[in-house]
Amino acid sequence: MLAFGKYGGWMLFFITRLIISYPALKGNGGPCGWRPRYGTIFIMSTTVIEGENKSIIAAEDHELQAMIDAGVHLGHSKNKRHPAMEPYIWTVRGSTSIIDLTKTKELFQQALEFLKSVAAKGELVLLIGTRPAARDIISETARSLGMPYASERWVGGTLTNFKVISKRVEMLIDLEKKRVEGEFEKYTKKERLGFEKEIERLKRDFDGLRVMNRLPAAVFITNVPHELTAVREALRMKIPIVALTDTNANPDLISFPVPSNDDAKSVIRYWLERVQQAIQDGRNEGLKRQNENSDSNHDLH
Repeated sequence: MLAFGKYGGWMLFFITRLIISYPALKGNGGPCGWRPRYGTIFIMSTTVIEGENKSIIAAEDHELQAMIDAGVHLGHSKNKRHPAMEPYIWTVRGSTSIIDLTKTKELFQQALEFLKSVAAKGELVLLIGTRPAARDIISETARSLGMPYASERWVGGTLTNFKVISKRVEMLIDLEKKRVEGEFEKYTKKERLGFEKEIERLKRDFDGLRVMNRLPAAVFITNVPHELTAVREALRMKIPIVALTDTNANPDLISFPVPSNDDAKSVIRYWLERVQQAIQDGRNEGLKRQNENSDSNHDLH
């Protein structure tokens, strides 16, 4: 204390404050990914209250911890940032944009409630993810739910030219039926090979659309820039979109944007597990409601 002279007390105070706040100053606090030793996470955010900046320290949040572990907070480099994503970015660490997970959590909850309500009405949700990291997860989730999906490539007109696409799906089903029934045997080897190639081509493009007997009431998209054609078709058909919006995406195009990394498999799996649960919960609620209505009608008679 004496070594600092008469200002020693104040200098010691400021040095102590600097040491305590150093991780936050580095851009590692709270939603941006700093994890103290022993596993406790402190969520730090700066808000403007009556014109005064205040730091709010909240208690441990296991959901945000899970997001951090999955890598949800890791956006693209700063020079790839879309201007409309600015409100959802916490800070920049190195050259990487760090997403504010407190906003992600709030917006995703709204998206889940919407998907739940769609499923409760018995409507379809089309799951879209054609990048390699998303393909398997999208197809697994959609099949378990009995929902349509696009995992290999987006066929132009899937939404805007639905009647034509439906005929292609019918052709696939018809060819598969003929193969099972042995109708190909009457053709030459070359012709049979042509049928097999056609089936494989149709499966690649339309396999996930077999259950889409009508236009979906919502679409879920894992990567907005990569699936921009699908986004435009949904907008044209006025179908609500739920989508992961990385820092290079335009959230203004999306009905329910979820600020998030959209490249990592761990992130995509994290979100789709929760989407799957929400859709299942919605279906269960819808069935429960139907049973209650049928029971009440039976009592009236």
